[in-house]
Amino acid sequence: MDSIPYFCFVRTPVYLDHNATTPVDKRVLEAMLPYFTEKFGNASSRTHSFGWIAEDAVKTARQQVSNLINCLEQELVFTSGATEAINLAIKGVWENYQTKGNHIITVKTEHKAVLDICAYLEKKGAEITYLGVNREGLIDLQELKNALRAETILVSVMYSNNETGVMQPIRQIADLVHANNSILFCDATQVVGKINIDVQDEHIDLMCLSAHKFYGPKGVGALYIRRKDPRVSLFPQMHGGGHERGLRSGTLNVTGIVGLGKACEIAKLEMWDDAARISKLRTRLEQLVCVPPNVFVNGSTKDRLFNTTNICFQGIRSETIIKKIPNIAVAMGSACTSELAEPSHVLKAMGLSDEDSYSSIRFSLGKNTTEEEIKKVIEKINQSVF
Repeated sequence: MDSIPYFCFVRTPVYLDHNATTPVDKRVLEAMLPYFTEKFGNASSRTHSFGWIAEDAVKTARQQVSNLINCLEQELVFTSGATEAINLAIKGVWENYQTKGNHIITVKTEHKAVLDICAYLEKKGAEITYLGVNREGLIDLQELKNALRAETILVSVMYSNNETGVMQPIRQIADLVHANNSILFCDATQVVGKINIDVQDEHIDLMCLSAHKFYGPKGVGALYIRRKDPRVSLFPQMHGGGHERGLRSGTLNVTGIVGLGKACEIAKLEMWDDAARISKLRTRLEQLVCVPPNVFVNGSTKDRLFNTTNICFQGIRSETIIKKIPNIAVAMGSACTSELAEPSHVLKAMGLSDEDSYSSIRFSLGKNTTEEEIKKVIEKINQSVF
């Protein structure tokens, strides 16, 4: 869903764009390598050992993913990534529940993968309500409650925003959605593998994830689909072969799925320690870069992901700053929209002016980020910007 907007081909670059993508963990790569060569079988080949080995690998990975988010193995569908999972979730609900209604609720700050699908469905007859957010980037729960109708079939709210890291109160949202007998879809691309996500405890009905956001390979993800209380049924978006219980046809990417599973296994063991360390580095970066009143953090500093900070350098264009720090990889908003000559739709929805939106930079740290790197970033920004 995100790609890296700025590459730095210089010595000792500092990578602070982990919300765009992360490097593959060496342990993940080691788990994947055999499935490129000697264990190359098709998981759907049921008549020989090559296929059985591949099928077993997929089963193991399915267990690893389900253990991470606390769901049944049968509730997971493997996809090519979060964008495909989002398409399957939203379009799948739309096509399967039209007898109930045609109303969908989402948020103005959602990822373009969600917003573009909603715009598409509006042309097909869907009624879409776009909830606003406050300056902190949070929705108003009363506004959500007021927007719900008998015809509301789906509410789509992302767990954590990819540009600001702001996290919505998903459990409270779920309670409102279920009281209306509607379905809750959660784009959790930025948080799965970083914080503890329990789909049962948080009452999430549909949820997407992508391996490359937490040190797995690109090109593989999954969609969680609740089977009970309520049972969610989707209309398939890909046909041909009946793979993944008919919901996602196509030869399984065994190598990628193995990598996704291993990334989930590692995350479950290490995410808490990673979060504590990265949070301290992010705080240090903010404390030594943000100089009130002209340099400030966009969005909530309380309800947000531990690795992300979106900083506005008021009065200075972000492109100007980035040119002055060429050995530091950062992003202007979402990489998916970085080529558009428009201010961030997320920051605009939060009430920022065009000028402040154009002056904002996203820093997203990762588990390999070091204290020395953050020190270098702070020094470089202070030298180049102030």
